[in-house]
Amino acid sequence: MLHPTAQKVADAARELGLDITIKEFEETTRTAEDAAKAIGCTVAQIVKSLLFVVNGQPVMALVSGPNRLDEGKLAALYGVGKNKVKRADADIVRAATGFAIGGVPPFGHATRLPVYIDQDFWQFEVIWAAAGTPNAVFSITPAELAQVTGGVAADLKILM
Repeated sequence: MLHPTAQKVADAARELGLDITIKEFEETTRTAEDAAKAIGCTVAQIVKSLLFVVNGQPVMALVSGPNRLDEGKLAALYGVGKNKVKRADADIVRAATGFAIGGVPPFGHATRLPVYIDQDFWQFEVIWAAAGTPNAVFSITPAELAQVTGGVAADLKILM
C-alpha cells in the first residue's frame, strides 16, 4: 500500500497514460545522492524537480542530479534578465505543485507549470524522479518525461 501522497503521483501518471511503478524506501531519497544510493544508479540519473519564479511565474526545471541550474540560462529562455529569476520558497513550491520540497514529482502538480528538462538526461535509457514523498521514486525514460510534462529539453546547467 503506497503512502497517500505517492498514490496521488501514481494516479496522476495513470491519467497521463503512463504506467509507473513507485518504489518506497525505508531510507530517505530526499537528495539526489540519497536517491541514487537507495536505487543503485548514478546521481546523474536522478531528476531534481526545482521550482523557480521567472518574471513572477512559477516554472519547473527538471535537472540532473549533479548539475546546478544556471539561472541566467533559464532567464534567457524567457527573454528576461537573470535578476527576474528567483528560487521558489517552500510555500510557493507547495502552492504551485501541491507537494513539499524533497518529494516534488515532475508532473501531477496543483497548477499547470511550464517545464524545462535538462538535456543531459537523454544520455540515459532510464532516469528516476521523486514520487511525492522524501522516500518514494519511480523510473521513467527521458522521452516519456518530456511527453507527460510537455517539457522542453534545454541546456540548463552551470558549466564548471
